[in-house]
Amino acid sequence: MVLATEHDIKLPSGPDAAHKALVERLNCKPEKLVVCGKEDWFSPVASGSAAPKQMIVCPCSAGSVAAIAHGMSDNLIERAADVVIKEKGQLLLVVRETPFSTIHLENMHKLSQMGVTIMPAAPGFYHQPQSIEDLVDFIVARVLDHMGLEQNLVPRWGYDQR
Repeated sequence: MVLATEHDIKLPSGPDAAHKALVERLNCKPEKLVVCGKEDWFSPVASGSAAPKQMIVCPCSAGSVAAIAHGMSDNLIERAADVVIKEKGQLLLVVRETPFSTIHLENMHKLSQMGVTIMPAAPGFYHQPQSIEDLVDFIVARVLDHMGLEQNLVPRWGYDQR
């Protein structure tokens, strides 16, 4: 729904059809992309015995923050996040709500105390962005840096990679 609303990218509703459409759009190898349905309770990420060590929820709505904070697990994203937390993995939530209400802040605080990283989609401006893409790249770069993944989108503070 977010892709359709914000980028005019309409994916088919079934996981198999969405996988095919994304492979074509991204020009990637089919085995490099996994698409699961929101109620795919038998997906490996829904099980502690196959839990990913790292997970990013981006974008993460305030509703998803609340569900994850309270262990509601009503869909696969919430269940996978719950599994990452219980298995002591690294969970990063890119929260995009604004402004934050007291309820949002309390839920984020609760998750932070559990070791979850809360990273609002609020870019910095010290890299002197010239476009919306520069702002998006800033957030993506921060997420990748935090997860220990190499990136060359935005140099780290004090380093010039350009």
